[in-house]
Amino acid sequence: MPADPEAIGVAVARLASEPHRRYDPLNDQWVLVSAGRTRRPWLGVEEPRSRSAALEFDPECYLCPGNTRANGEVNPPYAETFVFTNDFAALRPDTSADQVEEGLFRAHGQRGSCRVVCFSPQHDLTLGRMEPGAVRRVVDLWAEQSEELGREYRWVQVFENRGEAMGASNPHPHGQIWAGTELPGAGEREDRSQRDHLTATARPLLLDYVEQETGGPRVIVETDEWLSVVPFWAAWPFETLLIAKRPAPRLTNLSDAARDDLAGVLHELLERYDGLFKRPFPYSMGWHQAPFGDESSGHWQVHAHFYPPLLRANLRKFMVGYELLAETQRDLTAEDAARRLQAVFIESTAAAPSAQLEVPAAG
Repeated sequence: MPADPEAIGVAVARLASEPHRRYDPLNDQWVLVSAGRTRRPWLGVEEPRSRSAALEFDPECYLCPGNTRANGEVNPPYAETFVFTNDFAALRPDTSADQVEEGLFRAHGQRGSCRVVCFSPQHDLTLGRMEPGAVRRVVDLWAEQSEELGREYRWVQVFENRGEAMGASNPHPHGQIWAGTELPGAGEREDRSQRDHLTATARPLLLDYVEQETGGPRVIVETDEWLSVVPFWAAWPFETLLIAKRPAPRLTNLSDAARDDLAGVLHELLERYDGLFKRPFPYSMGWHQAPFGDESSGHWQVHAHFYPPLLRANLRKFMVGYELLAETQRDLTAEDAARRLQAVFIESTAAAPSAQLEVPAAG
C-alpha cells in the first residue's frame, strides 16, 4: 500500500525534536535519530581540511600520465580515462579454493580482481568539476568494466574514496573497482530485501521509494532519469542515495539518456557537497547493482550510496561506542540535512578543465 506523504510529514514533524528510530528497508535495520545532540560542545579532534591538488600535472603522482607507479610500471600518456590492475590488490584471481569447515570455524578462499580507474589525466580535477562529456566517459567505463568483470565474478563493486578523511591516498581523480566470486554482506542484505519486497508487492523496492520521495522534502537533485535524496533512514550526517528512475538492475542496463543525465546530476550533487561547508567534501561513494550470473534480477534497481563523514566543517561523525555495539545513531534529521544541501548555491555549469594538458611520453 503506498505511503501517505501528508501522514509521513506530520509524524516526522512530531518526532523531529525527540529521539526516535527509523527503519532502513534496504538493509533491514534501524537507525537511531537524536537531533538534540547537535548542540553538545566538542573538545575533541577537529578534522583538517583536505589538501587540494594545485597542479594539472604532478611529476610525483603515481596516477598521472607517463609517471612511474610503485611497482615500477609506467603509465601510458592517457588523454581521457585509464584503468589498471591495482598494484596492491586486496583480491586476486589466482587465490586457492581451499576451505575450512570445522564447527564454528569456517573459511574459504575468495577469488577476485581489483582495478584502479583514473577519471581524468588532469591531476587537479574532481569528478564533480569535470565537463559532462568527460563524466559520461567515466560512466561508460564503469558499465564496461562491470560487464567485463561480471562475466567471471558475481559481485562488482564500483566505488570512489574522496579526501584524506576517507583514506584516499592520492588526490588525483580516481576510483576503484573490486570484483569477487561471493556476495559481500551489504550485497546480500540488499538482494534479500529487494527480493522480499518484490515478492510481497510485485514492485521493485527502490522504484517504489522513488515514487514516494519524488517532489518531497528530502530530494536534492531530480531529473527525468535520476533522483538524489537524503534517505529517510540515512545513517551518515549528509548521506545521499542516487537512484535511476527507470528500470535498470545494473549500470550496463542504463540507457544513453540516463548516462548523459548522470553527468549533470553528479556535478550538481558534488557541488552542493563542496559548497555546504565551503571546503572539499570528503566521501565514500559506490554503486550497488544486481549480482552477475543470477537468472532473476528484476527486484534490483541500480543505485549509488554517498557516505560523507562530516557533521560540521571541522567535525566528522565517528561511528563508535553505541554505533559499534548497538545500532547506528545520527545527530540531525534527514530533513534537516536535506534543507542544508538544498540551500547551497551552485554554479549552472561545471568548471571546464584546461584547454590542453601536456604530459610526457611514456618510456
